[in-house]
Parts: sequence; structure tokens; C-alpha cells
Amino acid sequence: MLLVAIAFIVFLFLGMPVAFAIGISGFLFFLQHLELPITIPIQVTISQTQNFALLAVPMFIFAGNLLNRAGITQRLMDLASVLTGHLRGGLAQISAVLSTLMGGVSGSCIADAAMECRMLGPEMVKRGYSKGFSVAVNVWTSLIVPTIPPGIGLILYGTVGQVSIGRLFAGGILPGLLLMFFFMIAISFTAKKRGYLPEREHRASFREITKATSRSIWAILFPFLLLFGLRFGIFTPSEVGSFAVIYGLGVGLFAYRELSLRKLGEVLNDTITDVGAVMYLIALSAIFGYGIVFDRIPEVIANSLLGLSSNPFVLIFVIVLFLIIAGMFVDGSVLILMLTPILLPVARQVGFDPVHFGLVFVITVTLGNMTPPVGSAMYAGCAVLDTPIEEYIHESGLFFLAAIIAIALLIFFPQIVLFLPNLLFG
Repeated sequence: MLLVAIAFIVFLFLGMPVAFAIGISGFLFFLQHLELPITIPIQVTISQTQNFALLAVPMFIFAGNLLNRAGITQRLMDLASVLTGHLRGGLAQISAVLSTLMGGVSGSCIADAAMECRMLGPEMVKRGYSKGFSVAVNVWTSLIVPTIPPGIGLILYGTVGQVSIGRLFAGGILPGLLLMFFFMIAISFTAKKRGYLPEREHRASFREITKATSRSIWAILFPFLLLFGLRFGIFTPSEVGSFAVIYGLGVGLFAYRELSLRKLGEVLNDTITDVGAVMYLIALSAIFGYGIVFDRIPEVIANSLLGLSSNPFVLIFVIVLFLIIAGMFVDGSVLILMLTPILLPVARQVGFDPVHFGLVFVITVTLGNMTPPVGSAMYAGCAVLDTPIEEYIHESGLFFLAAIIAIALLIFFPQIVLFLPNLLFG
């Protein structure tokens, strides 16, 4: 597998699309092992797409695109403004709350970062916020989005690791709120230091909050309906994605009446593009994964990690450090597909609950979208506001620290993750 790993890294540095880099480098494994039938790469690629649990992935992508075009985004932004507009750095605080609310709609940190930079960024710059800070706020707060159900990363982890997706969804709610809290503290610190003013003079009245909440109620209910359906066996994890699509259509066509035929066509076009990219990546990752299992790489890495220390917290911090570095160079979805079969057995062996480890794992690999050199959300946000990467990096330190503190708390206090899954699912 050494040649395969080297080839994969070389292909990435040459700028080859990640899916092709995974597929081609994985195929090299079979050229090294001529005793294996050459038809295996084709078989495992096709069989990967036949995984029934993965039906949830295209369905949730479709549902997210539907809800985004159904008029929910503006309503959620209005609610976020009512809730946090009176705080220092009001527009930046709105970004943190909006990302939390969008977590139940979007599931993609890259899409959220680009959307919020487009919606909030220009207004922030007009009101005296530096461009670098404006981008950093909207990009880093998008880390919350894939943590709140229904995050695609949680579905991939649950499918590959055979972990309950319902428990993962429930486990993501409190960590998402924890990230929001720490990002809001970081924003308040900078806003106080630089004199960034609140968006509104006075705290919103109860009537204003109630009115804004009622306008956004269909978006707020969405993740809770998913959990309710999974908890009481109304849906399987695959079927709940189909429910999400029907829900998105119902909200767009009948509740808000903003989903026209033209918009529906745009949604379908975007969904086909997104699903094609994600499923192609998942399919080709099976070739790579076959070689990992065949060479017993998980056992080798598990024994190596367990040889470092018998302390589970030392091991988990070594894994987190590795994931932070790996996430700087490789897409988070790829890391989830490649590393879950390797790292999950290690985490289980040292006593970590798979749901607890899954939330730490998914949040940590998603950090790579916000960090150089290949952070997708970072580039998306900087492109929207035409901001040099250097300015963004200069303003990102406090947000990076906030994210690391939140991850550390999740590691040391597993009940932050496990309280809701245990309450709902036993």
C-alpha cells in the first residue's frame, strides 16, 4: 500500500480531481497483486453504489437544495438577526446563529460559507468590519452546519462504520450548539476590541422573537422530525432521506409557495451535479478501501497507536492531531470513507463510544475546509468577497482556537455528545 499512498499524494499535488486520484492509485494495488482477479476493482466499485444505506445521501442533498430554494434561508436570517442583533458585532453574531439554524437544512459547510459570505459579507464590510474578519466569521461558523443533523459526513461515517445514524444525528445537536457558543465568544472578543457595533439598539421583544420563529418554524422543525421518525421506527435511515425530500417539496410548494417550476428545475440541476460528485467519490473509494483491508492496514495502525500509550485520551489526541493535518490536504468526505475502517476499531478498543468518536472525527476532519492549503470553504468565502488568503488567515486564529477548545471539551466530556442519543434511543 506504500506505492498506492505515494501515488495518491502525487496525484493530489498535480491537481488531479480527488475521485480520480483515489480510483487510479487504488487500481495500482491490483497491479502489484497479480494473483487477484483484475475484475475486483469493477466489482467493488459497483457494489459500493448498491449499498442500501447510502440512499440517504442523494436524498438529503436533494432535500437540502429544495429547502434552500424554498425561501427558508431569508427567514432563518431574520430569526438570527432578532435573536443576536443586539450583541456586539451583531452581523457576525447573526452568522454564528444562522449557521446553526442552517445545519438542519443544508448539511454542507462549503455551501453555507459561500451563501453567508454572499448575504452578510458585503453588509459587514460596509459597516466597518475588515474583509478578512468578514470572511473568517462566515467560513468558520459554517463548521457548525455538518454537525447539526442531517450532516452528510455523519451519514457516511455511520454507513461505513455501521453506527446508528439516528444516534449520530441526535449526538450532533449539543456539539453544534457548543461550537456556536465558542464562536460567539470569539466574535464578542474581537468586536469589543475593535468597536464593532450591535445591529440593533435594543434586545428584541418577545413578540418579535415569536413572530420570527413562527416564520421559520418549518426549518426549525425539520431536524427534530427526522429524529422523531428514526426514534419511533417510522423511517429507516434510508427512508428518512425520502421523507426529507417530500418535506422540502411540501414547504416550498404549499407552506411558503416560493418553489416555482423554474426553481425546481434549478434544484434538480444542482442536485444531479452534487450527487454525481459525491457518489462517484464514494464508488471509487471502494477500490482504495479493498487494498487497505487486504493488507490488514487497520490492524497495523491499531497496534502502532496502542503501542504509543495505554491512556485513551493520549491516543484520541494523537488521532485528532493527525486528522487536523490530514484535513488540510484531503477532503473531509474522503477521509471519512478512508479512515473510518482504520480508526473506529482503535477508538472502540480503548473504550470510546462509536457515536462519541464519530462526532469528534467528523468535526475534526471538517476543519480542513477552513484551513490552508486546500480548504474548500476558505477559498469559496475568499472568492465571494475578493479577499486575499493572507487576510483570512490573519483573522482566523481566534476561531481556530475556539474550535479546538470545543473539540477538547467533547473528548473529555462525552456526555455532551451522548446525552441526547441515550435519552432518545436508550
